[in-house]
Amino acid sequence: MTEPIFYIDRSDILDGSLEEVRVRMRDLAAFAEEREPQLIAYHFYVDESESTMSVIAVHPDTASMELHLEIGGPKFRGFGPFIRMRSIDLYGRPSPAVVNQLRQKAEMLGGAPVTVHTIEAGFSHLNG
Repeated sequence: MTEPIFYIDRSDILDGSLEEVRVRMRDLAAFAEEREPQLIAYHFYVDESESTMSVIAVHPDTASMELHLEIGGPKFRGFGPFIRMRSIDLYGRPSPAVVNQLRQKAEMLGGAPVTVHTIEAGFSHLNG
């Protein structure tokens, strides 16, 4: 059985960039929804102070995450002038290729750490 990958990142929204970030969030979400039917969930959030953006994604497996990073790369780069990434957390067992791609993404968007958390116990009811 393949294991899902849960992805969470957090970024500071640079002063005066909130509206541009919102436009890019909506564009990237629509882009992923159209091109990645396997993606279980993909959500962007802004905190109450409107200074932090968080992204939460649920992939059915590491292959889905690899595809997302491959086709989304140009869209991720577009956020560069408007955010500084603080952290990327992965939950599951991503491939080394995914971890490497995420380290490159984190470096491009501000040098954030990438932390992988492996499951010790639990279950998911993702199919119903």
